Amino acid sequence: MAIYLDNAATSYPKPDSVQKEMNNYMQNIGVNPGRGAYQRALKAEQIVFSTRQALGDLFNIDDVSRIVFTANVTEALNLAIKGFVPEKSHVITTSFEHNAVWRPLKHLQKEKEVKISTIGAPDRAFIDKKELEEAHSKNTELVIINHASNVTGAIAPLETVGEFCQEKNLPLLVDSAQTAGILPIDVQEYNISMLGFTGHKGLLGPTGTGGLYIDSEIELAPLKEGGTGSKSYLERQPEDLPDRFEAGTVNSVGLAGLKSGVEYLLQRGIEEIRQHELQLTEYLLDVLGDLQDCEIYSPLSAEDLVAVVSVNLADIPAEEAAYVLDDVYDIMVRAGLHCSPQAHKMLGTEDRGSLRFSPGIFNSKQDIERAGEALKKILQRGTGVNS
Repeated sequence: MAIYLDNAATSYPKPDSVQKEMNNYMQNIGVNPGRGAYQRALKAEQIVFSTRQALGDLFNIDDVSRIVFTANVTEALNLAIKGFVPEKSHVITTSFEHNAVWRPLKHLQKEKEVKISTIGAPDRAFIDKKELEEAHSKNTELVIINHASNVTGAIAPLETVGEFCQEKNLPLLVDSAQTAGILPIDVQEYNISMLGFTGHKGLLGPTGTGGLYIDSEIELAPLKEGGTGSKSYLERQPEDLPDRFEAGTVNSVGLAGLKSGVEYLLQRGIEEIRQHELQLTEYLLDVLGDLQDCEIYSPLSAEDLVAVVSVNLADIPAEEAAYVLDDVYDIMVRAGLHCSPQAHKMLGTEDRGSLRFSPGIFNSKQDIERAGEALKKILQRGTGVNS
């Protein structure tokens, strides 16, 4: 039986209810929300609104109109960064950001002369206040934090960062791609000004779904303009949310699935999910730690990371190891730079990348055990790919 250990890329399998909800939408509703006054259109609109409500419950957001839907977290982060950061300003971020943050920042560095300061290290769950203080300057406009690294799984201390931002009256943008649906996230408790999330990972929804929470004190310029189904007499984009940032038809089928995924999480409970993944991560670290010539780049305490662990096996290329795991042992993992080259530069692995294991809520200890046995054989025999 195939074993899927690439949940950091996308969660699989999904709860049965997600597929059923999407099928039901396609078969029994199938129309655009907010584009008509007939019953099916109103029902479609209610499903989209219910998705916002479910996300509001998950993230403790009172005004769910401030949850804007996007195609993924990359679009959400682009909206937040490009729509907020002014010319010749300064941004503080981390050394373990995904390209979804790093590339928009580098674009602004070139086009708007924005300065970037990076703090922290991807192999430890640690960003202290001193680092933030040293990076801060009089023209700092935004702090951007990756809640957990998609390379090492290391969890950033949101409470510490949120307190710092509150003291300095700085907005905080959080990339929750690896933590939404896995760790508790409270936008009010952590003083989060903008929260980017994707639907297809920990939230258990389909691809093509994501969004951005925008605090009422934040003013953003939209990335795109167009039809919203409301105030069509206006020549400019409406000011009210979420319409200001949702030009064009939303992915209502995908949002129906996302609603079901979030409802599954709320019913099962984030704490139960976290405990399950903690157990898997502890076991994974033990299994990997018992292997000879296996270098682990993640923190060695499961409490300090989400279920994402990256390694390298002796001098075996990560891509070859991943190929053999799939081809011979039917185990799916990811190899490479994982769209986070800055993290790999910090780790010293920018030339070879790493082999990443990311179990999810539907994996078992037996899955981890089989992966460990396969790795042991690969270390003993080599991959045979180039022999």
